Amino acid sequence: MGAVLAVVLGVVLTGCSSTGGKRAEDARKAAAAEGRSAVDTPRWTVAMVTHSGDGDTFWDIVQSGAKQAAVKDNIDFLYAKSDEGQQQAQLIDSYVDKKVDGLIVTLAKPEAMKAAVQRAVKAGIPVITVNSGADQSKAYGALTHIGQDEGVAGQAVGTELGERGRKKALCVLHEQGNVGHEQRCDGVRKTFPGQVENLYVDGTTMPDVQASIEAKLQTDRAIDAVVTLGAPFADAAAQAKRTAGSRAEIDTFDLNPKVAAGLKSGDLGFAVDQQPYLQGYQAVDLLWLYRYNADVLGGGRPVFTGPQVVTKEDAARLEEYTRRGTR
Repeated sequence: MGAVLAVVLGVVLTGCSSTGGKRAEDARKAAAAEGRSAVDTPRWTVAMVTHSGDGDTFWDIVQSGAKQAAVKDNIDFLYAKSDEGQQQAQLIDSYVDKKVDGLIVTLAKPEAMKAAVQRAVKAGIPVITVNSGADQSKAYGALTHIGQDEGVAGQAVGTELGERGRKKALCVLHEQGNVGHEQRCDGVRKTFPGQVENLYVDGTTMPDVQASIEAKLQTDRAIDAVVTLGAPFADAAAQAKRTAGSRAEIDTFDLNPKVAAGLKSGDLGFAVDQQPYLQGYQAVDLLWLYRYNADVLGGGRPVFTGPQVVTKEDAARLEEYTRRGTR
């Protein structure tokens, strides 16, 4: 009799647990669909300040992740950007004055940002750095850094180019003074058995980017690979290749719908994904966890979201995600 009761009780408990889990999941999905939070913590405010220029789709994806995490975590999310270091620092100062509950910042030009980030930390505002500035993040007082090691990402590109039999690569830097971009190209040099040449372009004007790459491909026919450091510039490089009559392979850092389509069609060889959606989402979520439970990830080291080399074989699966703005 006892054994029978135990079995019956087990079935009942399993049924209740299953039903409860399903109800909780349904409630969570309903809250997300209606734009309601999944928590009952106070309505905190988190601001993000990045070095993005106009038209850079990478940061749209970062924001997409941050906004979705903010909805879940009952957070007001604010966003501002400037590709000028001093202006970016001023934006941070403005959010410090507003006494936000958390800050997410990029350190593409770390020296220009140092004082502003340290003022935020001194004011008691928890800071998380994303995307760029892994080397300076801890020293400036940030809780952690979320992103990829740019040097390691560059090395992954160099290795891939070598495996593809390339001999001379052109590394296109679209933002002078961005330490992360320099680290990427330097990383390529470390593992690529061929020659790497840097090309500095004005990333704020896409026709000029295309013209600069085209001119280089026309004058140096030995270039058999072009590496762009951002998804929007891959399309300009592909067009420059066509007009220059070059046979160079076009490869890029980062993803967007055009890059996914280019991988699928063969116009692009490969891309390096650092999962920007995850950078935005994790940054907001970790600030919520810190405010709620004093949690910190990384153990004093960066939390890596990349690099991941994606090719034509991955394109079909990634296309859906790029269209919805999460990859």
